[in-house]
Amino acid sequence: MKNTLRLGVMALVCALTLNANAALPVADPSGQQLPSLANMLEKVNPAVVNIATFSTQQVYNPLLSDPFFRRFFNIPDEQARPRQQRRQGSAGSGVIVDRDEGTIITNYHVIKGADEIEVSLIDGRTFEARLVGADPEVDIAVLEISADNLTDLPLADSDTLRVGDFVVAIGNPFGLGQTITTGVVSALGRTGLGIEGFENFIQTDASINPGNSGGALVNLNGELVGINTAIIAPGGGNVGIGFAIPVNMMRNVANQILDDGEVTRGQIGIAIQDITPELQQAFNLANGQQGVLVTDVLEDSPAQAAGLQAGDVIVSVDGKPTPNSGQLRHRIAFAGVGKEIELALVRNGEARNLKVRVERSTTQDSNLHLHRLLDGVGLANSPDGRGVVITELDPQSRPAAAGLRSGDVILSVNRQRVDTLEALNQVLARVDDKLLLQIRRGRGVFYLVLH
Repeated sequence: MKNTLRLGVMALVCALTLNANAALPVADPSGQQLPSLANMLEKVNPAVVNIATFSTQQVYNPLLSDPFFRRFFNIPDEQARPRQQRRQGSAGSGVIVDRDEGTIITNYHVIKGADEIEVSLIDGRTFEARLVGADPEVDIAVLEISADNLTDLPLADSDTLRVGDFVVAIGNPFGLGQTITTGVVSALGRTGLGIEGFENFIQTDASINPGNSGGALVNLNGELVGINTAIIAPGGGNVGIGFAIPVNMMRNVANQILDDGEVTRGQIGIAIQDITPELQQAFNLANGQQGVLVTDVLEDSPAQAAGLQAGDVIVSVDGKPTPNSGQLRHRIAFAGVGKEIELALVRNGEARNLKVRVERSTTQDSNLHLHRLLDGVGLANSPDGRGVVITELDPQSRPAAAGLRSGDVILSVNRQRVDTLEALNQVLARVDDKLLLQIRRGRGVFYLVLH
């Protein structure tokens, strides 16, 4: 389709104008050979943009908002209304991925709540950007500007990244202007950080600071491998632990937004959890066995039709390892609705392979963050039509700490019955501070409070 990003790996390789010489030594004025990234960066930097966002906030005078104060000084009630507005701006980064269409990728949290989005190029030009669409669960937003003579970045295949590969982070830290930092890929497939709904981060020690969000993580060939997103900063500054969304994950989301106007994800109808040392012993798993434990299989689901059982340990999807539940969720969610995937699993100590067809998930973006107290919970309509079943649960989330488990069925919220996701959504829209959940677990029913 016209708007689909030019993301085919072979096409990118053929079209790539940069080459390995970008990172080879160059000569200084005296003729001495010195290693440098300058040649590569001269071609890459114009594709990384600065993003400024503006929102309007109504300002209230706290004294005039007090009815006793107004009565004492005989001030009309009309003066309690907001009398001025203040514009607030924030800075971030973005990456041009299609120069013809003016398509820019950034983080959703960079433009969240913005009334206006302004994009500045390295050549000094500034354009107003249009928000095409976003996926808060992956933290990706797609923008569009109308401009000529743009430069875009070719996209690499992030599945080929290896720990130890050199990478360069480019962005706008602290609003200083375009800045580059260098490092290596420190780790791959980082999950369970509680940063996004779907996590599969590239970890890097290339410095990523506030304002770098949405910027580019590139390899030495000048190809985009990730979108810089977050850092762990216990002291408030960079400590060498940064995270980027892999470009393959971004590609999937961006193409769906551009082609369909929405993002759909897949599921197969299982509840899962990570394997602990205790579970390893209880299920007689081999020492060091990695994988994800299936705790429940929903009735009439693709997983049940394929023959999956509770107690199975899924070790890979289409040959790609799934050492933890975050990796498995990612592999299934982005496999493609309607696609048949092959699961490698261990059942009672024996290796098996099953093929399962992925169906559209009922836990789409409008449902994944129904309420802040249910962050990290995947939900679906219960097969029997009585309640909402917890299909997925982040073990590091607040609901898990409070005692919720995958497979639990929510029957009511704050004494209001919820038979469907729609009903649950309506109830949660009226609740803010705490949730009184009626839970069915197996044959028992009990109440649980989240606050």
